[in-house]
Amino acid sequence: MSRTSDKGLATSTDQVDTLDRQLGVDYASEVHTAEDVVDVEAYGGGFDLTRRATAPRLRVGRDKWFNLLWLIPIGFALLVAGVAIGKGLHHMPAVQSFIERYPGVDPHSSSPPGRPAWIGWTHFFNLFMMTFIIRSGIQILCDHPRLYFSRNATPGKDEWLRVGPPVPDDPLWTANADTVALPPQFGLPGFRHSIGLARWWHLGVDVLWMVNGAVFYVLLFATGQWRHLVPTSWDVLPNAASVAIQYLSLNWPTDNGWVAYNDMQLLAYFTTVFLAAPAAIITGLGMSPALSQRVHWLSKRLSIQHARSLHFLVLVYFLFFILTHVTMVFATDALRNLNHMFAARDDNSWVGFGVFCVAMVIVAVGWVAATPFTIKHPRVVQRVGYALVGPFQRALERLNPKPGAFTEKDISPYHWRNGRLPETVEYKELEKNDFVDWRLRVYGLVENPTAFSLEDLRALPYHDQITQHFCIQAWSGVAKWGGVSMQTIMDIVKPLPEAKWVVFYSMGLGATGGIYYNAHPIEQMTHHMSMLAYDMNGEPLPYLHGKPLRLRNELQHGFKQVKWIKGIEFVAHYKEIGSGYGGYSEDHKFFGRHQTI
Repeated sequence: MSRTSDKGLATSTDQVDTLDRQLGVDYASEVHTAEDVVDVEAYGGGFDLTRRATAPRLRVGRDKWFNLLWLIPIGFALLVAGVAIGKGLHHMPAVQSFIERYPGVDPHSSSPPGRPAWIGWTHFFNLFMMTFIIRSGIQILCDHPRLYFSRNATPGKDEWLRVGPPVPDDPLWTANADTVALPPQFGLPGFRHSIGLARWWHLGVDVLWMVNGAVFYVLLFATGQWRHLVPTSWDVLPNAASVAIQYLSLNWPTDNGWVAYNDMQLLAYFTTVFLAAPAAIITGLGMSPALSQRVHWLSKRLSIQHARSLHFLVLVYFLFFILTHVTMVFATDALRNLNHMFAARDDNSWVGFGVFCVAMVIVAVGWVAATPFTIKHPRVVQRVGYALVGPFQRALERLNPKPGAFTEKDISPYHWRNGRLPETVEYKELEKNDFVDWRLRVYGLVENPTAFSLEDLRALPYHDQITQHFCIQAWSGVAKWGGVSMQTIMDIVKPLPEAKWVVFYSMGLGATGGIYYNAHPIEQMTHHMSMLAYDMNGEPLPYLHGKPLRLRNELQHGFKQVKWIKGIEFVAHYKEIGSGYGGYSEDHKFFGRHQTI
């Protein structure tokens, strides 16, 4: 790696090399490389696959949990009761008069008849992409199988729904250990703690889904087809009630969706297209550190945990809509409905059914192939995902985050922890003497390589900040961090002009061996919210959170915040370290080096 700048720093480079040797460090050699395929059995150091996802459980009261699978027989019983009530109502003269007055379709509808071919195409693309979005979304949920309607993420207290076992009474329990496994071919990619790849699928396909939706919106309003989906009269409400009674009584209304949907369908499609879809996008962005750290007026009202819970409820709505929609397509006039949706024609031929079968084969092939493709080509998924998401991410990152969004009253009573805890001889020996002999070695492309003791760091100007930690697994926590700003460190060591990246090395090991590390762009290290913390919430940094020293770069996700730091190296590029992707999780778990959405 060259250490000579364009301005000719040969003497300085020689001095740097000499001081590096005096410090006696080469932490990059302790980093292990990774493979470009996934070995599911060895992934993440090997996971206990018996810790599996459970049926969703809803919290009732303080410590009771209701298994939501009971909603299946309860829903069936309610449906039977609804049919009985519907039949009773349908025979009442007043209800007959109501149905006659409101047959179910607005007679004044000015919708243009017919379904253009573009509706069928966008409908198919939406169907195809939703399979990947839903599967990867469920995989992401299982990486932190708890939902909260609180800014805090305290297990057993703030959670309102979980899809995994309770958190055990173990002080060393981590968020990685809390992940649960899904049945093969259900989630995407379908193995435990695969959130890095699941996020590339989820966010990458989300971008394509939004493009498809934008095309649909433009054509919908350009061609007048919006009248099929947007209510234009308050009569839609009594007409929808009339249709509901007719459906429940099993005396189903006569529909002609080619001309106009009945008003119950109209409300369902309007809710899905104009309410649920935008809600999915807004709540998705609400979980993004790139947005939440920068747009405080939004994050103060829509915290990451509120957004995550609402995002899940939107998913539940979509699943319910899809189930009901498909059921009604086949339970009514199936051939004609399929012709409307897949063949842009209004008859009872088998053309639409044939196209539908081809579409289902494509969906099935995509479903089956997605997991083995991801296992064999994870770097392709990683690169394509970033190519799709990157432009949106970079646009959000142009906003400059400011401190002061949180105060001490916002500090979380419980803060999840993560990472493989350091249990090496090196760490244990330092811990015995309360880290008196520990040194933070700062070296590489700097004028003044330096070894700081903890006492040295405490003697530097004190910096503190109250910020929210965003884990890529979606848990969060607010804490007060105290220590020294990275700008202060850089003022002392004086990085050379060719130093573009700052690499942090940990005393903690990666799950598959080798030390944990991560690279950060040097311009982020000059940011007023980038610091080295040795205090947390007014106390010395706890063991589980990185004692004696950890990084806080509030522009990034939690996995970038290296704990148990022993060295910092300034480099021209990170490609020669580890597998060259910029960090342990990027090398081994296929996370994004620059992943703030």
